[in-house]
Amino acid sequence: MAPAWQGVTVRQADADDAVSGVQPRWVALPETVEEVAAVLRACAEDDLAVVPAGGGTKLHWGRPPERCDVLLDMCCMNTLLEHAAGDLVVRAEAGVTMDALAAALAEKGQELALDVPFTENTTVGGTLAAALPGPRAFRYGAARDLLIGVTVVLPDGTVARSGGKVVKNVAGYDLGKLFTGSYGTLGVIAEATFRLHPLPAARRWLTTELDRAQVPGIAAALAASQAEPSAVEVDWPGPGGPVTLAALVEGSAAEPRAQALRELTGGGTIGDVRPSWWGLILRDDLLVELRFPASGTRAVLDAAAATGMALRGSPVSGRVLLDSDATGESELAAVVTELRERVEAAGGRVSVLSAPYESIDRWGQVSGLPLMRRVKERFDPGRRMSPGRFVGGI
Repeated sequence: MAPAWQGVTVRQADADDAVSGVQPRWVALPETVEEVAAVLRACAEDDLAVVPAGGGTKLHWGRPPERCDVLLDMCCMNTLLEHAAGDLVVRAEAGVTMDALAAALAEKGQELALDVPFTENTTVGGTLAAALPGPRAFRYGAARDLLIGVTVVLPDGTVARSGGKVVKNVAGYDLGKLFTGSYGTLGVIAEATFRLHPLPAARRWLTTELDRAQVPGIAAALAASQAEPSAVEVDWPGPGGPVTLAALVEGSAAEPRAQALRELTGGGTIGDVRPSWWGLILRDDLLVELRFPASGTRAVLDAAAATGMALRGSPVSGRVLLDSDATGESELAAVVTELRERVEAAGGRVSVLSAPYESIDRWGQVSGLPLMRRVKERFDPGRRMSPGRFVGGI
């Protein structure tokens, strides 16, 4: 029988609720911050492990949790709480989908400049918890840069707020930055407040095909251009073909700025419709993220070519993704090891966001791991929040 937690809806879990193959016992569906707190207090009393979930698009990312008693489904917390259009600020519950948020903001001519990698079901809370940058992070920054306030529920049920509209803070910690990218291992993101931007008057994409050797130089020239592109992305289905490069410019002068970029690329097509692949992840059963300094772009592309995997991402932001649907366990382990050696030698790092094999080293060596362990111990000494999912088994 499902437990009764102060009126919170709870149901038995099934196979569709599994987190990286680990099936919880129950699914709790809170509708308020107070109900989230009630669930976490009850779980603390009974030593139950909790994994927060948004739209479920990234539940297979990270390592399988050591245990998962309760899946905390935030789908019912889907209210846009406040949109102060004059201040370019929005406050939303964690279960609001990014599509719904974008539609509401567009009615007032505004947007949250985060490009999510999945077109359906991605939520505010999940976007923050996974923290995967989109194409326009080059100009606007990533999720943590646009987040100005957050409400979280800690593992013992304490409600804490940080940043915009502070009511209660946790002394010494920037909760927004800590919880962004934490994979649900520190607590539950319940509400978020973001800085917005006006919708641009126009957008133009310049698209062209290049040889791999041309990409580093042209990408650097585009990044430094006075035409100020909002994003520069590449799509490379594999080493046997050319690289497609697309650059986005936004604003009332988008057309002449796109023309200026075309002079730098030596040709290409300008249009007002984004490429079909722009910012999207097509396969993510196996997904590898490479982050690197601009000086390492050529070495990273060479290393990626050796894997035979498809590549997509931003050479100007130093972030690309590799994906594939046809790599065995031992082969993948060897590929990741070699890739990590070559990318780290170029000043970058390799993270395996998702993989069908538990034996794969997801993060490699992380210099800040001792500090991250101390933060985990401070927030979740009982190891009840998504235990083991994040780097170093946190």
